Amino acid sequence: MITFAERLQKLPPYLFVDIRQKMAAARERGVDVISLGIGDPDFPTPDPVVETLCNSIQDSDDADRHRYGCDSPVAEFPEAVAQFYQHRFGVSLSDEQIVTTLGSKDAIVKLALGILNPGDIGIAASPGYPTYNIGHVFSSATTYYAPLLRENDFLVDFDLIPVEVKRLAKVLWINYPNNPTTATADLDFFERAVEFGRENNILIAHDNAYSENTYDGYQSPSILQVDGADEVAIEFFSLSKAFNMTGWRLGFVVGNQTAVEAVKKVKDNIDNGSLRALQFAGAKALSIADDVTPKLNEIYQKRRDNVVDALTDSGWDVDRPKATMYIWAPVPEQYNGSSRAFATALLEEAGVVVTPGLGYGQWSEGYYRISLTYPDNVIDEAISRIRTFSTQ
Repeated sequence: MITFAERLQKLPPYLFVDIRQKMAAARERGVDVISLGIGDPDFPTPDPVVETLCNSIQDSDDADRHRYGCDSPVAEFPEAVAQFYQHRFGVSLSDEQIVTTLGSKDAIVKLALGILNPGDIGIAASPGYPTYNIGHVFSSATTYYAPLLRENDFLVDFDLIPVEVKRLAKVLWINYPNNPTTATADLDFFERAVEFGRENNILIAHDNAYSENTYDGYQSPSILQVDGADEVAIEFFSLSKAFNMTGWRLGFVVGNQTAVEAVKKVKDNIDNGSLRALQFAGAKALSIADDVTPKLNEIYQKRRDNVVDALTDSGWDVDRPKATMYIWAPVPEQYNGSSRAFATALLEEAGVVVTPGLGYGQWSEGYYRISLTYPDNVIDEAISRIRTFSTQ
């Protein structure tokens, strides 16, 4: 009889698979379901990026167009990464500090596989992206969850991490702008993170997936802007959210050379790189960021304001985030802090899916997340249903 490996048995149900299953079950019961649950941009990938992809695939002069991306890498992509970081953050990167990845999710697990041994500890913020813990489980390491609390602006409190955890930990995952809390961090916080990493010989892994989705004039920094950060820090960047390329699976990791090399070594043994046409297209995307992201953020900001205004007018406690494409809000009082009970009631009675906070870890209970990555008419109908639901 075939059984799952122990590592799979240690994994909690993956949050978004659970959401999809609940949506499917509700639809089978005849519920007219509207989802605001998953952060997958509804806009098309920018035309110049698609055109570059198509031209690259059809380029008969490129004899290597069909080959493994690792064997025939595109020099233009890491060059575009370096130019983007210099222009956007004022950060200089060497070739040895850049590795092309299949998005961020894949790279997060590969870093864990590359630096963690059985018995090691990885520190992950809670609420946080479930993949940090998944990487630890696959590496036979243990996760210590550092709470992100509203009274501390959802920032990691380094002073509360126990001494024994600091002694055994190899990596600390941070993510600002943050999913799901939408919290942002300034350079002062990143300076403290770098100092924490240096003092405790812990790699600071910054998941920077939402740095380009910002509003009201706010610009998100990179941890690599801190002097000496590349001694102890690595940063993950994905083209998914900034350029509407979630399905393309393209990103990069930059920073600490040893950590970057660890990701490379795991990749060399697990994947064969990205299609050359994808790499050319990614380079194009990074080169037109100044044209693409402001227009995209105008739309997200309008959606944010409409949702926050509508829910606030209905008496709900909702903050106005200045980054990400999410709303993170406390569960209404009548649900006694149960995000699952609230999300279930909203699905069953209003046909609207939101993400229950509990799926992001123990410190996320009592909250729910709304995604703004749906067409305006869908969001408007969902919010109308939620307002009706709130008066029942």
